[in-house]
Amino acid sequence: MSKPTAYHDRREAGRILAEHVREQIETADAVVLALPRGGVPVGFEVARALDAPLDVLVVRKLGVPGQPELAMGAIASGGFQVLNRGLIRQRRLTESEVSAVIVRETAELARREKLYRGNHPFLDVHGHTVILVDDGLATGSTMRAAIGALRQLDPKRLVVAVPVGAEDTCEELAREADMLICPLQPSMFFSVGEWYRNFAQTTDDEVRECLDAAAAHKDAPIHH
Repeated sequence: MSKPTAYHDRREAGRILAEHVREQIETADAVVLALPRGGVPVGFEVARALDAPLDVLVVRKLGVPGQPELAMGAIASGGFQVLNRGLIRQRRLTESEVSAVIVRETAELARREKLYRGNHPFLDVHGHTVILVDDGLATGSTMRAAIGALRQLDPKRLVVAVPVGAEDTCEELAREADMLICPLQPSMFFSVGEWYRNFAQTTDDEVRECLDAAAAHKDAPIHH
C-alpha cells in the first residue's frame, strides 16, 4: 500500500488510515475510541470502514499553574490520572495547587463527556481490540495518558492508529501500545497541522454529529 505524503482533511485521513488498519490487524472484535476533538472525524471514518462502534475517550492535560501549556500530568475518562512528580517538585508546587488544577480539569472532563456522549455509558472495551485514534502525534503526551487509562479497562489488544506522527514519538508509543499504525512518519516534523491542507478546528457539534452518525450506522446497540 502506498504511503501518503499529506492529507486533504481529517475525513480523508481517516479513510486512508482505515485501509492500513484493515491490512495490518484482524478487526472483527474492534472498537474505535477517538480523542476529541480532532481525532473524532478521523475515528468516524475508521469505525465506518471497519463496521465498528465509535466512542470518545476524553483526556485533559493538567497544566502547571501560571504556565498552562506545560503539562504536569493528565486525566482521562474512567478516572485515570497520571502526575509528573519530578516536575511538581521542581516547580515547588503545593498539594493544594495541584489539587485545584485536578478539580478544575476533572469538572471540564465531565462537562465534555456529557456534551459528547449524553446519557450513553462508556463503551465496554474489556476483551476487545481497541483502536485508539487521533488526528496526529506531536509530543504524544495526550495519547500516553489515553493508553494508561485504557490499560486499566483490560482490552484484549490496544492499537494506536494515527494518520501522521513525529518519527521519534511513534517509536516511543509503539513500545507502550500493543501496535502502532501510522502511515506517515516524516523525519522533519513541526506540527500535525502542516500535514493537512485543511486543518480547521473540529467543533463540539461536529463531534456529536460523528458520534450520532456512527451509532445510527450500527444495526445493533453499541453500548452495554
